[in-house]
Amino acid sequence: MTAENSKPKSIIALGLEGSANKLGVGIVKHVYPAGIPTDTELQPEMIELANVRDTYNPPAGEGFLPRDVAAHHRATIIELLNQALADAKITHQELDCICYTKGPGMGAPLQAVALVARTLSQLWNLPLVGVNHCVGHIEMGRAITGADNPIVLYVSGGNTQVIAYSQQTYRIFGETLDIAIGNCLDRFARVLKLPNDPSPGYNIEQYAKRGSKYIELPYTVKGMDVSFSGILSFIEQLAKTKADQYTPEDLCYSLQETMFAMLVEITERAMAHIGSTEVLVVGGVGCNVRLQEMMGQMAIERNGKVFATDMRYCIDNGIMIAQAGALAFARGFTTPVHDSWITQRFRTDQVHVEWRT
Repeated sequence: MTAENSKPKSIIALGLEGSANKLGVGIVKHVYPAGIPTDTELQPEMIELANVRDTYNPPAGEGFLPRDVAAHHRATIIELLNQALADAKITHQELDCICYTKGPGMGAPLQAVALVARTLSQLWNLPLVGVNHCVGHIEMGRAITGADNPIVLYVSGGNTQVIAYSQQTYRIFGETLDIAIGNCLDRFARVLKLPNDPSPGYNIEQYAKRGSKYIELPYTVKGMDVSFSGILSFIEQLAKTKADQYTPEDLCYSLQETMFAMLVEITERAMAHIGSTEVLVVGGVGCNVRLQEMMGQMAIERNGKVFATDMRYCIDNGIMIAQAGALAFARGFTTPVHDSWITQRFRTDQVHVEWRT
């Protein structure tokens, strides 16, 4: 192994995340005791310095509009930034780079946070690092759980993907053909008028725990891909027209069981294809205990193991952006200010994962 120099090296990165209704600011420190290696995978010691978050919650039964989320982020981000620096016990002079979510996500919230990142970069004379939101989830999950080379199930409000790593790319084996699983859960929560605090998906999970009667729902797996729009339309009609026959608890239970079974099927198929025995579940829906249980049972039957994180890391957060950004920065990647635009469509497999071999 060769290193850029043999002296110890550290990188302190600030991460700003605001692609949806969660606004997060995180600070991470990467330590390379023998310097940054040039020809092997980067595996720094990761020290979490700060991870603070604030959530925009609309009234029960309502979704969140991009302009309202962006207004929340603009009003809150300076307070969160100061809190993160205080928690980390550092000043901005000790930072090495500013990482921000370049995409994917909701346009107005992404733009609001990117504007702050650009401003701080110029005020503090620090380089910018644009980060793919999905890759941030993956790298944070790998760092926290210690998973080696897992199949990744990325499930959130905006994304549903089964991913495997190969040749410095996170390759998408399967994905949703229409709406994300988290979006499906959120929209059904609105039908039931469930609160948005702490999240619609969490409240559906609590209802599902009290359900016991399974209701047959459409099950749509097409090769390695899944579809959730049909099951959503079907269960919405049941909730609206047959409320006297089916309880909200049983509807939530049946919805979870059906959709999670679909995810287990395509994840197992990906594991078989590449011969993996590990599954890493990331994204906000990855917090769901029942999903972890079902995925865990499948993994046990394959002599494998499931890795997952808690709400500090599976829900959108700033430290995951700092984590992925710091790895890219260690390989010399930066984003010039004139290229610091945001995009609502930024696929996981578009990122050159130069920090892995």
